[in-house]
Amino acid sequence: MDDLRQEVARLAASVARLEAEAAIRRLHHAYGYYMDYCRYDDAIALFTQDGEAVFLSGVYRGHASLRRLYADFLGMAYTGGETGPVYGFLADHFLMQDVITLAPDGQSAKMRGRALLVLGSHESRTSRPPQLPDQVYEAGLYENDYVCEGGVWKIARLEYALQWQALYDKGWTHTTTDLPPDLPLYPESPVGPDYKLDSTRAVWPERSAFDFHYNHPVTGA
Repeated sequence: MDDLRQEVARLAASVARLEAEAAIRRLHHAYGYYMDYCRYDDAIALFTQDGEAVFLSGVYRGHASLRRLYADFLGMAYTGGETGPVYGFLADHFLMQDVITLAPDGQSAKMRGRALLVLGSHESRTSRPPQLPDQVYEAGLYENDYVCEGGVWKIARLEYALQWQALYDKGWTHTTTDLPPDLPLYPESPVGPDYKLDSTRAVWPERSAFDFHYNHPVTGA
């Protein structure tokens, strides 16, 4: 009976871990779909009340700050504040290669993932975002933190590290990543971040490391 109890406990823990990983993966993928359709209020609701999002080298903390980033900055820049899908505007996020590491207590987790974005506007769209090329690919890495609040998984920190951008007609060989201006802090800028990262990551054609949150799965290093 002791062996049976131990086996049941082991299986229960394994099922709990798999269910947590599935919930986190679903949460992350839902974020991507909301971003596709410019449903920024829905994306913000995925975060904890004090959740953070890293945009370029700036960090936005809390729902009010996240609204500055998603609705006031990205939403106004891309769609003039209109909730999508918006005619002639494409912003598809393909999320993949997620590696999820659950904390021993099962109440928090980290995830590393990859994103490939297809962005741009149709030629018939009358109001194209001036800072966004008509046809561009973008790729980046995520290193996110999650917490379980009242049985519901939420984003505690979303950190997206842009890796490269490539114009559709030129490809990555002939494209240099064109970043938007580095925003001053809020309230100097009405859409600025609350604080900055300690350092700014290099982008294509430069390459920069983005630390792994997990140990090597074979060597443990």
